Amino acid sequence: MSRPFAPGLRIPPDLLLRAYATGVFPMAEAADDPEVFWVRPETRGVLPLEDFHIPKSLAKIIRQGRFEIRRNSDFAGVIAGCAEARPGRQSTWINGPIREAYGELFADGHCHTVEAWRDGALVGGLYGVSLGAAFFGESMFSRERDTSKVCLAHLVEHLRAQGFLLLDTQFTTEHLKRFGARDLPRNAYERLLQVALKGEARFLATG
Repeated sequence: MSRPFAPGLRIPPDLLLRAYATGVFPMAEAADDPEVFWVRPETRGVLPLEDFHIPKSLAKIIRQGRFEIRRNSDFAGVIAGCAEARPGRQSTWINGPIREAYGELFADGHCHTVEAWRDGALVGGLYGVSLGAAFFGESMFSRERDTSKVCLAHLVEHLRAQGFLLLDTQFTTEHLKRFGARDLPRNAYERLLQVALKGEARFLATG
Protein backbone atom coordinates (compact mmCIF):
# COMPACT_ATOMS: atom_id res chain seq x y z
CA MET A 1 0.00 0.00 0.00
CA SER A 2 1.54 3.32 -1.00
CA ARG A 3 0.66 6.95 -1.53
CA PRO A 4 2.66 9.38 -3.72
CA PHE A 5 4.53 12.31 -2.28
CA ALA A 6 4.89 15.54 -4.25
CA PRO A 7 7.83 15.23 -6.68
CA GLY A 8 11.17 16.74 -5.85
CA LEU A 9 10.12 18.16 -2.49
CA ARG A 10 12.11 18.03 0.73
CA ILE A 11 10.83 15.52 3.29
CA PRO A 12 10.73 17.33 6.66
CA PRO A 13 12.47 15.27 9.38
CA ASP A 14 9.56 15.63 11.80
CA LEU A 15 7.18 14.29 9.15
CA LEU A 16 9.51 11.35 8.53
CA LEU A 17 9.62 10.47 12.23
CA ARG A 18 5.84 10.72 12.53
CA ALA A 19 5.54 8.37 9.57
CA TYR A 20 7.80 5.78 11.21
CA ALA A 21 5.76 6.04 14.41
CA THR A 22 2.66 4.99 12.47
CA GLY A 23 4.31 2.16 10.51
CA VAL A 24 4.94 4.11 7.30
CA PHE A 25 8.22 4.70 5.44
CA PRO A 26 9.23 6.42 2.17
CA MET A 27 10.68 4.92 -1.00
CA ALA A 28 11.35 6.00 -4.57
CA GLU A 29 11.10 4.11 -7.85
CA ALA A 30 14.74 4.82 -8.75
CA ALA A 31 17.71 6.92 -7.68
CA ASP A 32 17.15 9.42 -10.50
CA ASP A 33 13.38 9.68 -9.93
CA PRO A 34 12.56 12.82 -7.87
CA GLU A 35 9.25 11.41 -6.60
CA VAL A 36 8.82 9.72 -3.23
CA PHE A 37 5.94 7.52 -2.14
CA TRP A 38 4.86 6.31 1.30
CA VAL A 39 4.63 2.59 2.04
CA ARG A 40 2.59 0.79 4.71
CA PRO A 41 2.92 -2.93 3.91
CA GLU A 42 0.18 -5.42 4.69
CA THR A 43 2.97 -7.73 5.90
CA ARG A 44 6.01 -6.37 7.75
CA GLY A 45 9.43 -7.91 8.18
CA VAL A 46 11.02 -8.01 11.63
CA LEU A 47 14.21 -9.58 12.95
CA PRO A 48 13.60 -10.75 16.54
CA LEU A 49 16.59 -9.60 18.55
CA GLU A 50 16.58 -12.55 20.96
CA ASP A 51 16.24 -15.12 18.17
CA PHE A 52 18.95 -13.75 15.88
CA HIS A 53 20.83 -16.61 14.25
CA ILE A 54 24.46 -16.28 13.14
CA PRO A 55 25.52 -18.96 10.63
CA LYS A 56 28.72 -20.80 11.58
CA SER A 57 30.64 -19.45 8.60
CA LEU A 58 29.80 -15.87 9.58
CA ALA A 59 30.63 -16.48 13.25
CA LYS A 60 34.09 -17.62 12.13
CA ILE A 61 34.61 -14.42 10.12
CA ILE A 62 33.54 -12.29 13.08
CA ARG A 63 35.97 -14.12 15.39
CA GLN A 64 38.80 -13.52 12.93
CA GLY A 65 38.32 -9.77 13.31
CA ARG A 66 38.91 -9.03 9.62
CA PHE A 67 37.13 -5.69 9.75
CA GLU A 68 37.14 -2.67 12.01
CA ILE A 69 33.54 -1.90 12.97
CA ARG A 70 32.49 1.69 13.55
CA ARG A 71 29.17 3.31 14.33
CA ASN A 72 28.03 6.72 13.11
CA SER A 73 31.38 7.76 11.66
CA ASP A 74 30.56 8.15 7.95
CA PHE A 75 26.87 8.55 7.11
CA ALA A 76 27.56 10.06 3.68
CA GLY A 77 29.78 7.13 2.77
CA VAL A 78 27.26 4.55 3.92
CA ILE A 79 24.25 6.00 2.13
CA ALA A 80 26.36 6.43 -1.02
CA GLY A 81 27.38 2.78 -0.77
CA CYS A 82 23.76 1.70 -0.33
CA ALA A 83 22.73 3.75 -3.36
CA GLU A 84 25.49 2.68 -5.75
CA ALA A 85 24.84 0.33 -8.67
CA ARG A 86 26.25 -3.17 -8.46
CA PRO A 87 25.91 -6.45 -10.40
CA GLY A 88 22.27 -7.49 -10.52
CA ARG A 89 21.05 -4.10 -9.30
CA GLN A 90 21.69 -1.15 -11.56
CA SER A 91 19.50 1.29 -9.63
CA THR A 92 18.17 1.73 -6.09
CA TRP A 93 15.30 3.57 -4.45
CA ILE A 94 17.62 6.04 -2.66
CA ASN A 95 17.01 9.32 -4.49
CA GLY A 96 17.92 12.94 -3.72
CA PRO A 97 15.04 13.75 -1.34
CA ILE A 98 15.65 10.54 0.61
CA ARG A 99 19.40 11.21 0.93
CA GLU A 100 18.68 14.72 2.18
CA ALA A 101 15.99 13.63 4.65
CA TYR A 102 18.06 10.87 6.25
CA GLY A 103 21.08 13.15 6.35
CA GLU A 104 19.01 15.56 8.43
CA LEU A 105 17.87 12.71 10.68
CA PHE A 106 21.51 11.71 11.13
CA ALA A 107 22.39 15.27 12.17
CA ASP A 108 19.46 15.19 14.62
CA GLY A 109 20.57 11.88 16.16
CA HIS A 110 17.78 9.68 14.78
CA CYS A 111 19.61 8.02 11.86
CA HIS A 112 22.58 5.74 12.47
CA THR A 113 25.18 3.68 10.67
CA VAL A 114 27.20 0.55 11.28
CA GLU A 115 30.32 0.44 9.11
CA ALA A 116 32.95 -2.15 8.20
CA TRP A 117 36.42 -0.76 7.46
CA ARG A 118 39.59 -2.43 6.21
CA ASP A 119 42.92 -0.66 5.74
CA GLY A 120 41.25 2.74 6.08
CA ALA A 121 38.59 2.05 3.42
CA LEU A 122 34.85 1.70 3.94
CA VAL A 123 34.00 -1.78 2.62
CA GLY A 124 30.45 -2.31 3.86
CA GLY A 125 27.75 -0.92 6.06
CA LEU A 126 24.12 -0.30 6.85
CA TYR A 127 21.94 2.53 8.09
CA GLY A 128 18.61 2.89 9.85
CA VAL A 129 16.44 5.04 12.08
CA SER A 130 15.92 4.87 15.84
CA LEU A 131 12.80 6.00 17.65
CA GLY A 132 12.12 5.07 21.27
CA ALA A 133 13.31 1.47 21.58
CA ALA A 134 12.65 0.68 17.91
CA PHE A 135 15.25 0.50 15.16
CA PHE A 136 14.13 0.62 11.53
CA GLY A 137 16.69 -0.91 9.18
CA GLU A 138 16.82 0.85 5.83
CA SER A 139 19.58 -0.50 3.58
CA MET A 140 22.96 -2.22 3.57
CA PHE A 141 25.83 -2.76 1.15
CA SER A 142 29.01 -4.78 0.71
CA ARG A 143 32.15 -4.00 -1.24
CA GLU A 144 33.85 -7.09 0.16
CA ARG A 145 32.28 -10.44 0.81
CA ASP A 146 30.20 -10.73 3.99
CA THR A 147 30.77 -7.16 5.21
CA SER A 148 27.07 -6.29 5.36
CA LYS A 149 26.43 -9.52 7.28
CA VAL A 150 29.15 -8.63 9.79
CA CYS A 151 27.58 -5.18 10.21
CA LEU A 152 24.14 -6.72 10.75
CA ALA A 153 25.49 -9.01 13.46
CA HIS A 154 27.16 -6.05 15.15
CA LEU A 155 23.94 -4.04 14.89
CA VAL A 156 21.95 -6.75 16.64
CA GLU A 157 24.58 -7.07 19.38
CA HIS A 158 24.50 -3.30 19.96
CA LEU A 159 20.71 -3.07 19.93
CA ARG A 160 20.47 -5.85 22.51
CA ALA A 161 23.06 -4.19 24.74
CA GLN A 162 21.25 -0.85 24.57
CA GLY A 163 17.81 -2.20 25.36
CA PHE A 164 16.11 -1.93 21.98
CA LEU A 165 12.95 -3.98 21.62
CA LEU A 166 12.25 -4.01 17.89
CA LEU A 167 14.37 -4.38 14.75
CA ASP A 168 12.18 -3.63 11.75
CA THR A 169 13.47 -4.88 8.37
CA GLN A 170 10.45 -3.56 6.40
CA PHE A 171 10.42 -6.64 4.16
CA THR A 172 11.93 -10.10 4.48
CA THR A 173 14.29 -11.70 1.99
CA GLU A 174 15.77 -15.18 1.82
CA HIS A 175 19.03 -13.55 2.95
CA LEU A 176 17.42 -12.07 6.10
CA LYS A 177 15.46 -15.24 6.84
CA ARG A 178 18.78 -17.02 7.33
CA PHE A 179 19.25 -14.79 10.37
CA GLY A 180 15.76 -15.39 11.77
CA ALA A 181 13.71 -12.65 10.09
CA ARG A 182 10.00 -13.29 9.80
CA ASP A 183 6.86 -11.68 8.42
CA LEU A 184 4.14 -10.26 10.64
CA PRO A 185 0.65 -9.10 9.70
CA ARG A 186 0.36 -5.32 9.83
CA ASN A 187 -1.78 -5.31 12.99
CA ALA A 188 0.65 -7.53 14.89
CA TYR A 189 3.60 -5.42 13.77
CA GLU A 190 1.93 -2.17 14.79
CA ARG A 191 1.20 -3.54 18.26
CA LEU A 192 4.90 -4.38 18.67
CA LEU A 193 5.80 -0.96 17.33
CA GLN A 194 3.66 0.89 19.86
CA VAL A 195 5.27 -1.03 22.73
CA ALA A 196 8.76 -0.26 21.41
CA LEU A 197 7.98 3.44 20.92
CA LYS A 198 7.17 3.72 24.63
CA GLY A 199 10.61 2.36 25.53
CA GLU A 200 13.87 4.26 25.81
CA ALA A 201 17.09 3.15 24.16
CA ARG A 202 20.18 4.94 22.85
CA PHE A 203 22.22 4.08 19.80
CA LEU A 204 25.81 5.01 20.60
CA ALA A 205 28.53 6.13 18.25
CA THR A 206 31.93 4.50 18.54
CA GLY A 207 34.58 6.57 20.26
